[in-house]
Amino acid sequence: MNTAKEVRDDIRDKLSNIVSVVNAALKGKKALIELKPTVERLGRRGKLPHWYETLERDGTLPNLDGKSLGSVLEMVFVAALECKFYYKSPLIPFRVNPARGIDIPDLQLGVKSPSENYCTSEPFFSAYERLLGNEHDAVILLTDYQSRKKSPPLRIQIIKQSYLTGSQIADMNLCVIAKIYRKRLRENNISELKKIVRFLAYINQSDWEAKSLLNLLSGKTDDAFIEKSIDKLAVAFEKTNAKREKEGKELISQSSLDRLQAILGLSPRWMGIVNAADTWVIETQKDAGRYPNDSEWERFLRSPLDGLIGMSLALQWRYNFGPLFRERKGPKKTG
Repeated sequence: MNTAKEVRDDIRDKLSNIVSVVNAALKGKKALIELKPTVERLGRRGKLPHWYETLERDGTLPNLDGKSLGSVLEMVFVAALECKFYYKSPLIPFRVNPARGIDIPDLQLGVKSPSENYCTSEPFFSAYERLLGNEHDAVILLTDYQSRKKSPPLRIQIIKQSYLTGSQIADMNLCVIAKIYRKRLRENNISELKKIVRFLAYINQSDWEAKSLLNLLSGKTDDAFIEKSIDKLAVAFEKTNAKREKEGKELISQSSLDRLQAILGLSPRWMGIVNAADTWVIETQKDAGRYPNDSEWERFLRSPLDGLIGMSLALQWRYNFGPLFRERKGPKKTG
């Protein structure tokens, strides 16, 4: 296998076998010793990492946080690839370099290691990654870290695994909505489509108004259905604020409901929803809420929009792999 793509395709096909080798190494003894030369090469300054000795001897790791554990898994995973599967490839030795944004740059392949809470934090580059995904594929290794860390010493195993293409590392539910509107609007309503795409990229789903607008975008586009939906949102607004007042929490602003109800005065009403969503971006994101640039727009138009995870934005992306590893029942209806 002479190209990175050939190796990636083979990793996808053999992932369960590769994970079996990694899990054996995580139990220490001979299975880890067989990977030792590569682990040593990948260690800082060409030395074995501080965790290696106890892992080899006892199959245990020191009390690591999730990020440090991710570094261990990346190193053992790469060592397994190099020593057991692709030792004849001209691409070896493989490097581990997460600082570049790609964990295995020689293969253009990422390695992500959530545990039973399904979440990882990832660097933020563009809000449109939420719909477009990454520009490289990734191996997702789900570990039992959350339960194991409660009973030291720490013994880790990979309990599930998946291979995702770059476009699949995007928000599943938002991609479903974007795909529907792309099909509906790309021929004659590009300006409205761009407003929807910008809203989906920047939405904060913990914001009541934004979540309500997303619900409206997810529903039918006929005027009668929209009117009924907004009436329901008005009832929900009153109930939510009554509960918040009882709990001593900040109330949702009346202006949020007013903006939703103003949609009823526009025709067609679905376009009123689009304009209200665009206004939300302008008012909450200010100058940060830019439209997609030419490259992002071209990627959007040709993307499969086949995201399989959840994504939310704080200071970094929070990737939620729950939709990938929980029993799938199709995309969850928004709202």
